Amino acid sequence: MRSLLFPAFFISLFASCTQTDKKLPVLGQREPVEKVVDGKTVVDTIYQTVPAFSFLNQDSTAVTNKDFDNSIYVADFFFTSCTAICPIMHRNMLNVYEEFKGNPEVKLLSHSIDTKYDLPYRLKKYADKLGVEGTQWQFVHGSRDEIYGIAQQSYLTSVGTDAKAGYVHDGWFVLVDKNKHLRGAYDGTDEKQVAQLIEDMHTLLKEDEK
Repeated sequence: MRSLLFPAFFISLFASCTQTDKKLPVLGQREPVEKVVDGKTVVDTIYQTVPAFSFLNQDSTAVTNKDFDNSIYVADFFFTSCTAICPIMHRNMLNVYEEFKGNPEVKLLSHSIDTKYDLPYRLKKYADKLGVEGTQWQFVHGSRDEIYGIAQQSYLTSVGTDAKAGYVHDGWFVLVDKNKHLRGAYDGTDEKQVAQLIEDMHTLLKEDEK
């Protein structure tokens, strides 16, 4: 399934590799807003942000957007019984997890799109099988409307169901900054793009230090 962020990914990758100041672009919708500064009217840009959310994680604990304040994070969509791209995606996500393990400024957020089967106890088994401990990498469950809504409207990714294929989704890892802005999208099945994600995460952390 083609992602809505597909064209934007190449913008992100190109910018992160070529800009001398290594500043990542802001993706998603944007809106010019006029405001008065020192008596002069100037145009500011309001960027799309990830709105408030609340899901249950693998420990049956509520996880909200507040848990990601003061941290950058990577979001993706999967389901535990997937035998196609999900194992590849999360094998690659483990590299991200290991790279930033223990860093309180970095988190990972995986949403299950199988909202009937992937209840918290199944997500717990899945996390344990991957060797994930603690809450730095959260696997979350929600209603179909909640999960599909945030995927398509907030993270601009494609998820859905198909009569023949069952659950379908793209394989993007979406990078979100501390202001809840989308800063990059990467093919989670491609090791080179995941390596670029890791590099861009280090860049984003340095950007926040300035």
